[in-house]
Amino acid sequence: MVLCAIVLLVSQVSGQRFLNGIVWPEPPVVTPGEGSAPPSDAEVLFDGKNFDAWNGAKDWKIDEDGGFTVKGVLKTKKSFGDCQLHVEFASPKVVKGNGQGRGNNGIGLMDAHYEIQVLDSYNNPTYPEGQAASVYNQKPPMVNSSRKPGEWQTYDIIFTTPRFSDDGKVKTPGYVTVIHNGVVVQNHSEIKGFTHYDRATAYDKHPEKLPLVLMYHGDPVRFRNIWIRDIKEPVGKEGKKGPEGK
Repeated sequence: MVLCAIVLLVSQVSGQRFLNGIVWPEPPVVTPGEGSAPPSDAEVLFDGKNFDAWNGAKDWKIDEDGGFTVKGVLKTKKSFGDCQLHVEFASPKVVKGNGQGRGNNGIGLMDAHYEIQVLDSYNNPTYPEGQAASVYNQKPPMVNSSRKPGEWQTYDIIFTTPRFSDDGKVKTPGYVTVIHNGVVVQNHSEIKGFTHYDRATAYDKHPEKLPLVLMYHGDPVRFRNIWIRDIKEPVGKEGKKGPEGK
């Protein structure tokens, strides 16, 4: 401990950075979008122009404000794994029903194996793990940051897919962070398995990339401005450890 302290002190006095033994690649440049617009490396899934990225939207209409009303299950043509997802949605302005019967939909990650709940949770009590921004039937959001019915809301979701060994056992579980209308409501929450409604939570092995699904539970929920980014942790290489220049 004394030797380490001396080395650190000498490095600070001499102005030398202490090398941690890992050489990192230069991070690629990504240009941020303005407001909720996608960054330069994002894949746009819906921008108010067409449904080219989706299966299931045949003959659907796009509204004047660039949104659309869900009439059935939508699934992306492309598969995704670890990702950053931005979605904007609005529950019906005219309130009908209560609890799970009000503005119910869902963001289905990995072919809907893992659902982030979409619900009108503004003055609408229901079971906590079923309200807006919950990991459905597993974990409620930390707070309820829902806007009024009919107002546009945002989800920014950072998802890490689970990994499985060859025999189907879980090597690492899935994790999700959800920012609802600018408020962190899920903070690297562990996903316990498929988000079933009517049976116990459990994992089944699946590929590391699967389609994204906008689910449908009979309510006319609207969506717009959907984009996604593949995310990948940088990989460092072994390098020198100790004071720089030595």
